[in-house]
Amino acid sequence: MYQNINKIYRAAIYVRLSKEDGDVSSSAKLESNSISNQKALILDFLKDKKDIEVVSVRVDDGYSGSNFERPAFQAMLEDIRHGIVDCVVVKDLSRFGREYIDSGKYIERLFPALGVRFIAINDNYDSLKGKNQSDEIIIPFKNLINDAYCRDISIKIRSNLEIKRKKGECVTPFVAFGYRKKKEDKHKLEIDPSAGSVVQDIFKMKLQGMSQDAIANRLNELGVLSPFEHKISNGSHYETGFRQKEQALWSSVTVRRILENEVYIGN
Repeated sequence: MYQNINKIYRAAIYVRLSKEDGDVSSSAKLESNSISNQKALILDFLKDKKDIEVVSVRVDDGYSGSNFERPAFQAMLEDIRHGIVDCVVVKDLSRFGREYIDSGKYIERLFPALGVRFIAINDNYDSLKGKNQSDEIIIPFKNLINDAYCRDISIKIRSNLEIKRKKGECVTPFVAFGYRKKKEDKHKLEIDPSAGSVVQDIFKMKLQGMSQDAIANRLNELGVLSPFEHKISNGSHYETGFRQKEQALWSSVTVRRILENEVYIGN
């Protein structure tokens, strides 16, 4: 009993912000949900809590709340499993997650089973105080609302992207080899002079009857940068799992993708 009364909880402050789930859909929301604002609000809440000691601050900046495969969240779970953390503090339930089933799994099952205290400040929820009848209704309901909100935002984003695509605007972060985004309008493409000539040569070689393998070998013999190396040379942070050597070379697969890509005929 004495240990329970004097227990000091080792807390992880968890904050999250993403553009995808509508967290920053307005300037007011951006300020309210900003990483710095969340930290400040939580630290202010904890400053007079003698039974809570902050041992870590976990930040997922740019990660959607629609799933829990976030690096900082997973690192926090590891701390919980190793006994480093036994308390999680968030600004509100939506910062914790916007997926109804998994949010409920963590808050109502996993955390209690591991002896983890969970606090959502703006929702006035502290698992240490015990669940009353209203919590049993309100907490799952709020998780359900957050889930529905995330799904609604996702649909709106997809619809907006579809409208842009139908207007012929580029909506992808990386463009097809041979093109580049216009500086004055990132949704419009223009031909990349150096890479564009390579694409033209590939189609010419194919029309001359060369196979994809032969084209790839020819490009490697000439020392032509592959699409991956071309992106890197232009300062891109593009990553791929297909790179097997120190320098990515042309392959028949790369050539085939270019030959079959309808963007080169204007689609």
